[in-house]
Amino acid sequence: MLKKNDKTPQDVDFHPKPDPLYDMPVSPENTAALYEQCEDFESRRVFAGGTNVRVFACWLDGVVSGADTAEQVLKPLTDPERFGQVKTEADVIDLLAGGGVYGPSMKRETSMDDVADALSYGHCALVFRGQAYVFQVKSGQHRSVQEPTVEKSIKGGKDAFVEVLRVNTGLVRSRLHTPALKLRQTTLGRKSRSLAAVMWLDGVAAPDLPRRFMDRLEAMDTDGVILPDTLESSIVDDPLSPFPQLIHTERPDKFAQILLQGRVGLIVEGIPVGFAAPAFFGEFLKTTEDAAQHFWAASFIRLLRWVSVVLTLLLPAFYVAVATYHPEMLPTTLLLSVIKSKQSVPFSTAAEIMGLLLCFELLQEAGLRLPNPVGQTVSIIGALIVGQSAVEAKVVSPIAVIVVALAGIAGYTMPSQDMGTALRIFRFLLVAAAALAGMFGIIMGCAMLIWHLCSLESFGRAYMTPLAGGRGGDTGGTFVRRPPWRHLFRDPIINGGDLRRRK
Repeated sequence: MLKKNDKTPQDVDFHPKPDPLYDMPVSPENTAALYEQCEDFESRRVFAGGTNVRVFACWLDGVVSGADTAEQVLKPLTDPERFGQVKTEADVIDLLAGGGVYGPSMKRETSMDDVADALSYGHCALVFRGQAYVFQVKSGQHRSVQEPTVEKSIKGGKDAFVEVLRVNTGLVRSRLHTPALKLRQTTLGRKSRSLAAVMWLDGVAAPDLPRRFMDRLEAMDTDGVILPDTLESSIVDDPLSPFPQLIHTERPDKFAQILLQGRVGLIVEGIPVGFAAPAFFGEFLKTTEDAAQHFWAASFIRLLRWVSVVLTLLLPAFYVAVATYHPEMLPTTLLLSVIKSKQSVPFSTAAEIMGLLLCFELLQEAGLRLPNPVGQTVSIIGALIVGQSAVEAKVVSPIAVIVVALAGIAGYTMPSQDMGTALRIFRFLLVAAAALAGMFGIIMGCAMLIWHLCSLESFGRAYMTPLAGGRGGDTGGTFVRRPPWRHLFRDPIINGGDLRRRK
């Protein structure tokens, strides 16, 4: 049986071969041929130090800074005091290797593939026969660091990740001033050639976690990594599950906190979100603000989120089961109220709930896709008008509207949108199970859901750790936040030896 990352012979034959231009030797002519019909490709043949030795300089317009290219590369290259005595290309190469040209970084490349990567990543290349010297003059035109928009910060940092890899790694290092913070870089995507950085704290993270991360990234075989789903579906253990199996965050302070726990993080060029693994179910109900609040307040809010999970999943299904199959479970006064509200409604309870849940999802989707001011107005006014009109027209009962609204509000308390989406999917399935078999259907649905969650793994660790499959994890810390002076040790399940968090 094929494993997740195995390839069939048909898969291998299907992938196109690399561009033969990449296999050609490095030379000015081959470099120009590689970027034929690329109008942003700029090249110049300059005389080194005013001599008769010509040097081929090239870069990609918009990717590099034109001012830095002229000041740090072209100007010193044409300076007679620096290169005025050269007679051959070999003399120019010797001076370049000795620091004859400015620049924060210089590399010698001997393959066309590496030269093309350097040009794409913001380097200016001086190309010779068989080799090239590349100098980083990356353009500074990118989105500035701003406040997080999804994960609101109350007491934490006010900065968020951007689309530039080195800016993001710098934001993390500004929180963790230690050489134990390790970083390994790789390239993802045959066409996009996106840079990715795997980060972890040496001695804190289990040794197998960085290796697993790098192995899965290197096994990826895709055209490009532009959006997060392409990355996630390629490296998670079960891509068919709707539950998130990577921790997402746009906040560098949360990312640093995750690394301190012993997890391994991933940052990808062009994606303003940091990823981390292994991911456990309980982690998606925690926020960075929990650690910034008093432990009593944080524990209360965390318990409230767990109650919200139960409400958003089971409340609509429970109402359908009780109203359809088990009315004896309701108090007499409440039962009479339910019967009275449904006397003029032409639809069954299951149809009411399903229809209202669908309308709730449609309103939410409309609010997300429209511009912010219009979207909020449409969501609020649409919900009020549709809900009130449906009740007055006796299409749905008022109690059904209350049940769906409570379930929807409870779902909004999820810190992770991916977790909230997964819960909404299973909410529909549990309502269908309740409509078919009442409480027995709900129990069977919950059993299947728990079985699915317990069968998931995240980088070799049980998804429901420490509730199931763990080895001495902090079960109490999943539901409440322990006092700081009691939270002395890290989770041994993901730790690499340095267990003590504080003295």
